[in-house]
Amino acid sequence: MARRSAVDLEPNIIWTLAVAVIVAVVVPYAVAFRRRVAHDRERKAEAAALGVDRPSAQYPYVDPSRCIGCGACVRACPEGDVLGVVGGTAVVVNGLRCVGHGRCEIVCPVGAIEVGLGDLKSRTDVPILDEALETSVPGLFVAGELGGLSLVRNAVRQGREVVEEVVRRLEACPGADDDVLDLAIVGAGPAGLSAGMTAASHDLRYVLLEREADLGGSILHYPRRKMVLTQPVELAPWGKLTQEEYSKEHLLDVFSSAVQDLGLRVRYSSPVGGIVREAAGFEIAVPGGTVRARFVLLALGRRGTPRKLGVPGEERSKVMYRLMDAESYKGQRVLVVGGGDSAVEAAIGLAQQSSNEVTLSYRRDKLVRIKKKNQDRVDTMIGSGRIRTLFPSQVREIGDGSVRLTAADDEPIELENDYVFVFAGGVPPFGLLKEAGVAFGGGGAGAS
Repeated sequence: MARRSAVDLEPNIIWTLAVAVIVAVVVPYAVAFRRRVAHDRERKAEAAALGVDRPSAQYPYVDPSRCIGCGACVRACPEGDVLGVVGGTAVVVNGLRCVGHGRCEIVCPVGAIEVGLGDLKSRTDVPILDEALETSVPGLFVAGELGGLSLVRNAVRQGREVVEEVVRRLEACPGADDDVLDLAIVGAGPAGLSAGMTAASHDLRYVLLEREADLGGSILHYPRRKMVLTQPVELAPWGKLTQEEYSKEHLLDVFSSAVQDLGLRVRYSSPVGGIVREAAGFEIAVPGGTVRARFVLLALGRRGTPRKLGVPGEERSKVMYRLMDAESYKGQRVLVVGGGDSAVEAAIGLAQQSSNEVTLSYRRDKLVRIKKKNQDRVDTMIGSGRIRTLFPSQVREIGDGSVRLTAADDEPIELENDYVFVFAGGVPPFGLLKEAGVAFGGGGAGAS
């Protein structure tokens, strides 16, 4: 009888344990999953309202027919909120934060995601390029961030690929005038240096034209000790960048060593004034004369000339458009204008100096297009009172010892001020491309 009772109790015990497991494991997971989905849906709606759900350059394209909604790509993204899972499918939530790491693509278990530039025909801020990175002008190529992709790794790869394409064309159609180079590379940043290394390894007749007195491209103008995201990358034939990040100074030292070791032909202080197509290739205007080459690679950055606010008083010497050394400013009342990574990094750097009073002004009501690392750091400093925010606000006038702004409701604000740092983006060097006949998307100026 006792044995029969025990047998009768076994199913009850099993069911009790099963229910306990469901309550302890499955229910919390289901609740957390529903909350995460609801949160991602809210983020997607907010991003759409702010206009940041549409990527500005590179972005992760998700194939909905293959995506299983596991969220691996969301967790892998180091920028935090580029992706989310809505309706069981991964979607781009904050496209402005995508910088092309490609980690989402790597971790996707079903190969449903790919980082790329997508269809550029509607993009008025990116030249139309084919698979070989050639523009609408035959023989004129673009590599690096000017073509829309960020990251040193991408620039290095594109610079190498363009030169390899040039080598194939030269082999198919050899012969040129003695005074015509095989290749002119404009810009000595990561893409240009990679192209120069590849050109040297193939014994091409080439030259690197750099407008600055030193190499590095956009990196040269970064603040001191700024960390540059590279990811491991091959600098063939010189060597490898093995770290995920390098300080600005370390990376420039690496580039300088490569130039010296390989004896790259770099002409510094040689801004390009124009590029004209001719029968033998191209004629490139530089100070003191011209350079002729069969092929041209534009490896320029997108920053170009700093964009100004266009307000009274902006011509004052207290207004800056670049912060090279935050440690030079102590005990100052500083206004930083902008909502991107450059503005936030400047505000953080200035707020770390003793006795500085730092205010961050941005035209939106929140920061939406900065890296996660910067978001975490600035949130901490805002929370501790080290950085004061004026969101949304716009500068109206810059005085000798003050700055006038207006808030969203046109409420006037006046701040006592010693320095103003403006990070409103830059005017890209599109004029050079359009004058050369390069087509852009969108049917705007320069479009074909």
